[in-house]
Amino acid sequence: MSLPHAILTALLEKPSSGLELTRRFDKSIGYFWSATHQQIYRELGRLERDGLIRELPARAPARGQKKVYEVLPEGRAELARWTAEPQDPKPLRDPLLLRLRSAAVVGTGGIDDDLRRHLELHRRKLATYLEIDERDFPPEKDTVPDRLQHAVLRAGIDLETFWVQWIERTLADLER
Repeated sequence: MSLPHAILTALLEKPSSGLELTRRFDKSIGYFWSATHQQIYRELGRLERDGLIRELPARAPARGQKKVYEVLPEGRAELARWTAEPQDPKPLRDPLLLRLRSAAVVGTGGIDDDLRRHLELHRRKLATYLEIDERDFPPEKDTVPDRLQHAVLRAGIDLETFWVQWIERTLADLER
């Protein structure tokens, strides 16, 4: 996934300013594709220069008014092209896994404390995802777009469940 495509997706869901996009990334897309405020603004400029989005006309002239962007037909076509393009799975690159491999060589000093910290972070994220699942996906919310969004959330739930179980098992193995 790439940041331009994440932004196009978010803008197709709802025209937004850079600040609104940043907030929305923090609450949804950011759970699986993060971006800083600066990255979002830089990408908005590129997407606008490339003719994929445009700034909506202001309703009334106002000093310091936020620019609100919408996706142009060319942007929708680019997102559709990218969505349909086959992509191979990406290899997992997690520094924690590399650190465990390194600990096997240089010793485990401190690694168990960091594993416990990671465990707590994954438990919190899992709890957040489960709250979102209960709040935002009642059984009657069953359109194809709803099911696709729910699939993304379930992937997050499954991934966090995996990490919690894996870290618990790894800590138990270290304590033996």
